[in-house]
Amino acid sequence: MATVLSIHDRRILTALNSGASSLSFLGSGFIVLCYSLFKELRKFSFKLVFYLSLSDMLCSFFNMVGDPSKGFFCYAQGYTTHFFCVASFLWTTTIAFTLHRTVVRHKTDVEDLEAIFHLYVWGTSLVMTVIRSIGNDHSHLGAWCWAQTGRTGKAIHFITFYVPLWGAILYNGFTYFQVIRMLNNATRMAVGMSDRAYQFDARTDMKALNRWGYYPLILIGSWAFGTINRIHDFIEPGHKIFWLSFLDVGTAALMGLFNSIAYGLNASVRRAIYERIELFWPERLQRWFPNSSRYRNQQQQSELISLKIQDQQ
Repeated sequence: MATVLSIHDRRILTALNSGASSLSFLGSGFIVLCYSLFKELRKFSFKLVFYLSLSDMLCSFFNMVGDPSKGFFCYAQGYTTHFFCVASFLWTTTIAFTLHRTVVRHKTDVEDLEAIFHLYVWGTSLVMTVIRSIGNDHSHLGAWCWAQTGRTGKAIHFITFYVPLWGAILYNGFTYFQVIRMLNNATRMAVGMSDRAYQFDARTDMKALNRWGYYPLILIGSWAFGTINRIHDFIEPGHKIFWLSFLDVGTAALMGLFNSIAYGLNASVRRAIYERIELFWPERLQRWFPNSSRYRNQQQQSELISLKIQDQQ
């Protein structure tokens, strides 16, 4: 027996999508703003985060359109959302590639690859979006306009979005695993040699990389329910599951927020914000916060690219 989403269910999904996309828009927009305002953040490592946040911000913006009427605006929302969401998870692969090339392969030419990164991300996103137009038959899926009703359209949508997505997840996971394994081995060697200075450097790297190891989980958490929902919709197109659509819409729309927290709010950003706030902080109040000067004088720790990059460049 066919089950379709009621008007009430569609309104709930639309409100959920708009609310979650707004949070992602604010989070990614904040990172874009920080990059624009703080000159000390304009290094190649954080530039990749800027491009990631910019893609997330535009993806969230077009998601916030909600449930537009059928016609030109429906198609526009579908294609722009597809383009910038694909670009978002592709930028995460460039970050993983840069980390692996620097830490594992000890290469210092990552900045020379920026043009190739742009061609790879924007070019692939454009190709996937154009191919997606084959068998295109847009319809509403409660909260956005990029779902398709025909079986051919659904298959192409899955191939042009979810296949590259899970390819990116596997690549990121494998890359971070190699980097963490290498630094684990370096740490054990340092312990064996009793090289205290090297032990400190290795532990600093590992503190950051232990966090990076969770980055692939962001994409998994954001799109796992969407993948399941697309597969279920392809197998049983006449049977919609509200709770699955609810999780699909909510987690996917929060991807930009998750990325902005994990990739963007690192030590460099927090330090830049703190230093600006401290300029306007009354001096008589600073004595009540003795940890402030200690924090300000800490040696800067990169949470995206190893400190060794700065020494090599």
